[in-house]
Amino acid sequence: MKEINATAEAIADIDKKIDKLVKKIELLRYVNPINIEEEKQRFFKSKYLTDPVFEYPKRDFDKFKLHREFFTLPLELIEDEKIRGLYEEIIYYYSGMVQCIETVGEGKRFYYNSLRSFGKPTEQDVENAKFILHFDAEDTSEEIFQPNYSIKEAEKLFREYADRYDFSFNIKESDTMGAIAMVLNSTQTLVLNSNHTFSKNEMGILTNHEIGVHMVTTMNGVLHPLKIFSHGFPNNVETQEGLAVFSEYMSGNLTIKRLKELAYRVIAVNSLVKGSSFSKTFRLLHNNYDLERNQAFYITTRIHRGGGFTKDYLYLTGLKKIYDYFHSGKDLSVLLTGKVSLEYVNDIEYLINKGYAEHAKYITDSYVANSNTNTTIDFILKNLK
Repeated sequence: MKEINATAEAIADIDKKIDKLVKKIELLRYVNPINIEEEKQRFFKSKYLTDPVFEYPKRDFDKFKLHREFFTLPLELIEDEKIRGLYEEIIYYYSGMVQCIETVGEGKRFYYNSLRSFGKPTEQDVENAKFILHFDAEDTSEEIFQPNYSIKEAEKLFREYADRYDFSFNIKESDTMGAIAMVLNSTQTLVLNSNHTFSKNEMGILTNHEIGVHMVTTMNGVLHPLKIFSHGFPNNVETQEGLAVFSEYMSGNLTIKRLKELAYRVIAVNSLVKGSSFSKTFRLLHNNYDLERNQAFYITTRIHRGGGFTKDYLYLTGLKKIYDYFHSGKDLSVLLTGKVSLEYVNDIEYLINKGYAEHAKYITDSYVANSNTNTTIDFILKNLK
């Protein structure tokens, strides 16, 4: 019993120290340019030839001190081999995030760190994207696609949607983000793009995506004795974004238009990987794929921000993995326990059994029943390789 208590103490102590170290390393706080709208106007004025020069928030931590403190943690005190191995992988993952943040805006240096942390699309991923692009999207003149909701109206709808969950969170506005909404995990904050007017379909997508999954896993994550559930397991982006888009599907809000948007992100990341500049990736989307120029700009910005951010291809690969996982009859609730990854399901269950973690308190409500009625979307998702 004394040995078990010693191991539990070591785990708790190391987890607490990691929690303190990672408070400031939420990548999305640093990689979003603060001058997107100005650079968009300059780029359009140049006839799509002069690449934007983005500026980024200042880093507010000592990178050398952070790296040193991560790698001097006494993991050898954790006698449970399985848990010790998990913490080793987590430390390497967080170290990779620090390297990403410290090189934001430094071109290839950031790009190579992004590759190490998020990978790049395979040829099959690109083929999957092209397969989706063969399908005709819905008629965008339909009422559900019309921009009708102001930022204040959207905030009200988010609050009303969130009433179905027994938790509270912050909402703030930003005019310096490429996405139209995102959740900041560390501050339990939903950030809305104040430059955007929202459509009914976007509200259906975003409530289920941002609140129904990202905020749900944020709130579940803080309930565990171990803070790693809150800050994130290695490679959690693919699983978390897959769960979020799957919530769009289960709630009946996923459209072919939305699937094509995710496919364009894969195409854009592949363009980046092949060495294309911002303007070349933009022209590929705008000229070759007939994407409206504002949408082409924002997708290109998402991919080229920081110096080359490859993360966005994972939305489509994650969706396919979660779709197959669900249809194989497996329980999604274990993946809602926090910012966790599909490949760590056995580790999560092990931690729960050992008393170091809890079952998910909040469950994504769209997962209760499948409300998708679009047979074409099912055909597409079943046939992705």
